[in-house]
Amino acid sequence: MGKAGKKSRGNPDSQLKRRTADRSEPKRTISNKDYQKALGKLQIELVKLQEWVKAQKLKVVVLFEGRDAAGKGGAIKRITECLNPRVVRVVALPAPTEREKAQWYFQRYVQHLPAGGEMILFDRSWYNRAGVERVMGFCTDDEYREFLRSCPEFERMLVRSGIILIKYWFSVSNEEQERRFQKRIHHPTKRWKLSPMDLESRSRWAEYSIAKDDMFIYTDIKQAPWYVVDGDVKKRARLNVISHLLSLIPYQDLTPAPIELPPRQEEIGYVRPPLSDQTFVPEVY
Repeated sequence: MGKAGKKSRGNPDSQLKRRTADRSEPKRTISNKDYQKALGKLQIELVKLQEWVKAQKLKVVVLFEGRDAAGKGGAIKRITECLNPRVVRVVALPAPTEREKAQWYFQRYVQHLPAGGEMILFDRSWYNRAGVERVMGFCTDDEYREFLRSCPEFERMLVRSGIILIKYWFSVSNEEQERRFQKRIHHPTKRWKLSPMDLESRSRWAEYSIAKDDMFIYTDIKQAPWYVVDGDVKKRARLNVISHLLSLIPYQDLTPAPIELPPRQEEIGYVRPPLSDQTFVPEVY
């Protein structure tokens, strides 16, 4: 089963201590000016990548997993901000229906895989089974063990079919997650981001850590390795993940030649209807 014979989880408590020690040093921040400048350059490169994916009929799947409030959504938003939604789509599935629960586990995800010329970004993915479903008891032990067996083979099959599969895990410290949760509680446009499941995860921090470690043991495979993103500083995390994504897919600049607008047709014989016949939006501002 995957890398079970090569890795050992060891003592969960000691691993948690190491993680805490690694995060004890203050994180290097970035000014908003430098961030916007770097982001602008990276987004231009993303447009070039998009056009290459489209022209070469590439099939790209990018998974975004990690702790609640680790910054997955913000990274996805900056990636897609300047891209064509017909080429680059975000998939964020709700809880499975009763019918979907009775299907082959991967079935509800397969229908969202890309055709040639598309890039699909999964905001959480089939790894729900190894994370929230495992910790919260939404799947049986047999279902969980079967996932660990079948997931690596499923991903190898995707790669053999020509799909470029990229997996990101967003890591965030306990202290930073707490700060972001508190900010969401008091922010009227962000309170919806705190679901009952997010709140429950607070009391199961160690269980989620162990589940993540076990998941990596079996699914960190050569054909589709996990890439860990330090999410404690959001702006740096976004820049780092975009830069890394661009480095994984060789692309060429297909920017078209400068465009010249043709002259607009003269309104010969056209009579505009009176504005009073149209209903306008009230100018409140």
